[in-house]
This record gives sequence, C-alpha cells and structure tokens, in this order.
Amino acid sequence: MLYFFTDHTNMMLVSALVFILVYETINGFHDTANAVAIVIYTQAMHARLAVIMSGIFNFLGVLMGGLSVAYAIVHLINIDLLLNVDSIHGLAIIFSILSAAILWNILTWYFGLPISSSHTLIGAIVGVGLMHAMIAHTSLLKALNIPNLMDILLSLTISPIIGLCLSSIIIICYHFFYKKMKKNTNDRLSISNNKCPPPFWTRCALILSSAGVSFSHGANDGQKGIGLIMLALISIAPSSFLININANSCEIRRTRDAIDSLQKYYSHNNQVFNKIAIDTHSLFLRGIEEKNPPLSSSLEDRNNNIAPFLKAINVALLMIDNIQSYDQLNIEKRLHLRKLLIYISDITDQVAKLQEISSQEKQFLRNLYIDLVETIEYAPLWIIIIVAIALSLGTIVGWKRIAITLGEKIGSGGITYIQGLSVQITATLSIGAASYTGMPVSTTHVVSSAVLGAMLAEKRSVGQKVIKNIIMAWLLTLPVAIILASLIYFLILNISKIFPL
Repeated sequence: MLYFFTDHTNMMLVSALVFILVYETINGFHDTANAVAIVIYTQAMHARLAVIMSGIFNFLGVLMGGLSVAYAIVHLINIDLLLNVDSIHGLAIIFSILSAAILWNILTWYFGLPISSSHTLIGAIVGVGLMHAMIAHTSLLKALNIPNLMDILLSLTISPIIGLCLSSIIIICYHFFYKKMKKNTNDRLSISNNKCPPPFWTRCALILSSAGVSFSHGANDGQKGIGLIMLALISIAPSSFLININANSCEIRRTRDAIDSLQKYYSHNNQVFNKIAIDTHSLFLRGIEEKNPPLSSSLEDRNNNIAPFLKAINVALLMIDNIQSYDQLNIEKRLHLRKLLIYISDITDQVAKLQEISSQEKQFLRNLYIDLVETIEYAPLWIIIIVAIALSLGTIVGWKRIAITLGEKIGSGGITYIQGLSVQITATLSIGAASYTGMPVSTTHVVSSAVLGAMLAEKRSVGQKVIKNIIMAWLLTLPVAIILASLIYFLILNISKIFPL
C-alpha cells in the first residue's frame, strides 16, 4: 500500500480521479434542485424521499445514458491537444478545467443561483485551449475548435428557449382542452401549492415526471464526468487506456473493416475530400512515420505526394492487420493508433456533414465513424459506476438553496400542479433527447426556463429581481470560467517547470 502512494503515476491518477468525483458530487447537489424542487413544493413528495429518489434515478441515468455526450465534451478540446497530450499537460488540463468549474459552482450555489454546470465546464475547456494556444504560439481560432464549439453553444442556447416554449405550450393546451371537456368540473391541476398533498393521480404524475428529470440529468451530466476521467486516464496511464485494451477480436475486425471500407470510398470519391482541410495534421503523420521505421519503410515505394488522409489509412491498416488483441501493440504503437483513429474519424465526420454527398453516403460514413471510434471512445464499467455513485450521492446534500429559488422565487405564489407537470415533462423530454443524440445541455437552464414559461403562460407575475440575478449568472458563467481556467492552467504549467514531477 505504501509503495502505491510513493509512485508518482499512481498518486497523480488518484488525485485526478478524486478531483473529478468531487466535481461530479458538487454537480449532483447543485443540479438536484432541478429535479426535486417541483415535486417538493407541490407537496407531492417529502423532501428527504424526493432527493433519495432523485439520487437513484441519477444513478440509473448515468448507467444507461451511453457515451455520446462524454466524448462531445472531450472532443471540444482542440484536436492538437488530444493528439499531443502528455502526463503533465494532461493533468494541467484536467485540474484547470475542474478547478474553475468547482469554484464557480460552489460560489453560485452559495448564493442560490441556478447556473449551468455544462456552461461552466465548456467555458473552462475554452479557457484552457486559448491559454495553450498563446503559450504554444498557435492559432487562437484553431484552439477554439470552432465547429464543435458552435454545435455545443447552439445546443446550450436553443435548449432553454425550447424549455420555455414547450412548457408554455403544455399549459396553453391544457387550459384549452380543459375548458372544452370539463366546463363544469373543478380544475384541480390549477390549484396552487398548499399544505395538503395533491390528488392521487396528480401526485403519481408529478413523482414520475420528477424521476424522469433525474434520469435525464444523470444521462446527460454524468457523461461529462466519464469523459473527463477518460481524458485523465489517457494522460496519466496511457499504456492501459489509450485504446480499449479489452476489445475482442470481433471489435478489432470491425474497426479494421471500417478503415478498409473508408479506403475504398476514398479511392472513388477523393475529390470530395479536397473540400475540407485534410492537410491540417500532416505534420503529426510525418512524426508517426519517423518514430516508427517499420511502418514508414512499407510506404517508401508509394508516391511521396500521397494525401495525408490516405497515408493515415494505410498506416492504420498495417498496424492492426492480423492482430487479435491490442495487447500485441506496444505503448508507442497504441499511441500512434489512437492518433490515427482520431485523425481519420475527424475527417470522416467532416465529410459526412458536407452537403454535396447523398443521404445514403452520409449514413454510410456515419456508420463507419461509429466503428472507427469504438476503439477510442469507450469507458470501462467501473468508471461509469463510480461516476454514477458520486452524482447520486451528491443529490442527497445541498439541494435546498437552489430548490427555494426555483420553487418559490421565480414566480409569485405557490406553483400549481399543472405548472409543475409541464416543467418536469418538458425537462424530461428535451434533456433525454439531447442525451441520446450526443448534445450536452444544461438541466438548470431548461428547468428554470420551463418554470418561467409556465408562469408566463398563466399570466402570473414573475420575480424580476431573481430573474435578473439568474440571467446575470448565466451571462457571467462562460467568461468567468474561461478566465479562471486559463489562469489556473498557466499557473500549473509554470509550477511544473519549477517543481518537475
């Protein structure tokens, strides 16, 4: 045991894992209020039972949510950083991102402001990318990884608007059909919260929709922790985590077949690839050949002007030809294979998005992309479980401050049952859809916007001071996270030069 903690690699690994799990725990208690505020303030469920239920469904959401959001976050980090990461830079990236996210989350939680953990995380990633570009004297525009960043920012911007509109539509539709069908019946769903619990079926609907919000939150936010842990493991223990070392022969063959199919597609459609910047990483490809003479020698008889993309395909095919297990590759070849697959899959994804190609070709390339990234976009089950535990335990504590803001301060008076249902149904549907399409969204923004939409649909007055504070927190989150993360990254790199590990 003592030997374990005297090894620098293990100490760094444990530190990184603990830090990430602390972030997930804070994320849990920061965002739990989004799922339990309504069910508590409509008296549908006791607070203690509500947070326990939220914890359970957050856990299940992480387990069943997949990995698409996890790697959407990871790939937001500039590809040059991913391709050239070492243990020091990897640790600096992880600790900078998480330090900024944790500091801002705790500060806003203390003041009861429901801000987005996703916004904070993305701002921190952008900050690290910008600082790295300034230190390395590379392009600031490339450091931002504009295509991925724009997709994610668009998702984060649209999701609150969808939340506000969908919640309002549910309220309007309810009142329209209720007046048509139940003219002479008391409108129980429009009763404001009081000390009595709601009717049985209304109560069941509120509880089920609250569980749905928790599940969706786990499926979306839990993946962000998984992605960060994988990045830390790849940086600190590359021999075990650069590629999925446990992939079976069938999975390896599927990856090899995908590369082979892509090679054939390129040979018949090479003019399509000229429409994107495929030479961007040719320098890194030359580096692979120089460090791996056996591979470069097999290319000596080829045209020296061969496109870097086709060269990458050829090298990757040679590397995994006739292997049954990735154990057969040494650590250097695993690193090269990871770089090649990132490069090849990135170009494939860009080509799949071109308007010039048919829908059939788009689907074909997307299927190839899935098989290509299977080797590098993975997570062992134990990582998924510990993130699920951290997120679910975090839901048990610290929920009250933000729950009060969502349940009491956004609108005037108690929230009605129909308002509660509209908010929770909106959150469940929109966040759930985003989780399974690989788009990171803010649970906080969706829920608070849905609450606002429900209040406006029923022409209820809103707490203008609270709304202004929430909007200010939203607007400040990205710039604050960018500045914090960039400064911390700069500080860590300079300290590592003075006190090398």
